[in-house]
Amino acid sequence: MAVHEHPHRNSGFRLPSFRPSSRGNVDTSASESRASARTGTHTAAALALASLRLLTGFVFLWAFLDKTFGLGYATASGKGWIDGGSPTKGFLSSVAAGPMRSTFHSWAGDPWADRLFMLGLLGIGVALLAGVALRFAAVAGTLMMALMWLAEWPPARHLVDGSPSMSTNPFADYHVLYAVVLIALAAGSAGDTLGLGRPWAQLPLVRRSRWLR
Repeated sequence: MAVHEHPHRNSGFRLPSFRPSSRGNVDTSASESRASARTGTHTAAALALASLRLLTGFVFLWAFLDKTFGLGYATASGKGWIDGGSPTKGFLSSVAAGPMRSTFHSWAGDPWADRLFMLGLLGIGVALLAGVALRFAAVAGTLMMALMWLAEWPPARHLVDGSPSMSTNPFADYHVLYAVVLIALAAGSAGDTLGLGRPWAQLPLVRRSRWLR
């Protein structure tokens, strides 16, 4: 009896196929798309943080320059620090509410207060613009904002003379916002993009003392 081979069966030797399957193409394309999306999101977030850092740094540095040279904005021409004016006297002597009112009045215009305040503005501004020492800048800036918040004392509805304080919020004013921004910039390593954060972090002193990053 003759044995007939099934017409669709191939009993011969077959070389393995190295051509990727269509399923493999789909998986590879999807993985590449997800990786590209993650990279794009990371880049956008890094650029957003860097932009926030540069703008915030300019705010602090501009305040230092205006108060030092009397550029005619918040500080009138001829009333700058180099002209003998005091960057703290006007603000601290006008404190009219809060538990530290008398303390701030005693500090107003003192040379140590002027120097410390101006050094803080300059140091924080330069650190933010350069993208270095952001942790130190965050601590110093948060302390400065806390003192300024106490000086303006947003929880007060009325000043000592009984007039309305015109406070727009009893807690979350711009001092709190600036403090949170400084902390976020340090936590997010915002100096690594459009800044000197990476080379700064590789310095031997900074590598030994990570709080200087």
